[in-house]
Amino acid sequence: MKKIALITGATSGIGRATANTLAQNGFDLIVTGRRKDKLEEMAHEIRNKYQAEVISLNFDVRNNEEVISNLSGLPIRWKQVDVLVNNAGLAAGLDPIQSGHLDDWEEMIDTNIKGLLYISKKVIPWMIERQEGHIINIGSIAGKEVYANGNVYCATKHAVDALTKGMRIDLLKHNIKVSQIAPGMVETEFSLVRFKWDQTAADKVYTGVEPLIAEDIADAILYMVTRPPHVTINDMIIMPTAQAAATIVNRKS
Repeated sequence: MKKIALITGATSGIGRATANTLAQNGFDLIVTGRRKDKLEEMAHEIRNKYQAEVISLNFDVRNNEEVISNLSGLPIRWKQVDVLVNNAGLAAGLDPIQSGHLDDWEEMIDTNIKGLLYISKKVIPWMIERQEGHIINIGSIAGKEVYANGNVYCATKHAVDALTKGMRIDLLKHNIKVSQIAPGMVETEFSLVRFKWDQTAADKVYTGVEPLIAEDIADAILYMVTRPPHVTINDMIIMPTAQAAATIVNRKS
C-alpha cells in the first residue's frame, strides 16, 4: 500500500511543489488549503499526471473546529498518515514593533503557531496508534535569527523551531520522526502576501539575487522522508548561495 502524506497550505509555493514531488515518488496525498479552486485544480492535475490518489480538504488551519471536522471525516485508510508536512504559514507586514498592525500579528500567530498545533494534535494520535510517522515543520531562517522589522514573524518561526524540538522529545518513545526545514529566500507568494499583494514591493526582495525556488525545498523534504527507518534528519537550514544570513545577501547590480 502506498504511503500517505498530508500537506497543509498546498495551493501554492512550497506546499504545491511538495505535493507534486511526493506524488511523483509514490505517495498518495491529503492536501489542504483555503483557496478551493486552486486546491481542486492541483488535485486534478496530480491525479492525472502521477496516478496518485488525492483527497483535497478546503479549510483554514486557523479554525480548530474546521480542522477537527475535516480530518475526522476521513476514511479509516486515510487516517494512516505516514508524513505530515506542516507547511501552512505566512508573513504579514514588515513594520517596526511600535507601528505593527494587530491584525497582522494575530494572522501570523494563528496560522504559523496555532494552525500547526491544531493539525498536529489531530494527526499525532493516529501516528501514535501505529507507532510510526514523520512530522516535518516548515520553519524559516527567521526562526534561527531575528532581523529588523521581523519581530512577530520571527517570534512565530522561533516558536516553530521550539515546537519541533519539543515534539521530537515527546514523540521519541512512539517512534515518530520530527524534522524541520528552515529556508532562506524562496521566491513564492511569500513576499506578495507579506506586502499585501504589492507586486513591485515583492519584486524588490529578489532583485539582483537568484533565490531558492519551491522545488528546492520539496526536494529536501523528499530526501528527509526517504531516509532509512533508523535515520532522522532533525533540522535543515537551506539558503540560496547568494545569502549568508537573513539580511546579508550578495546582490548583483
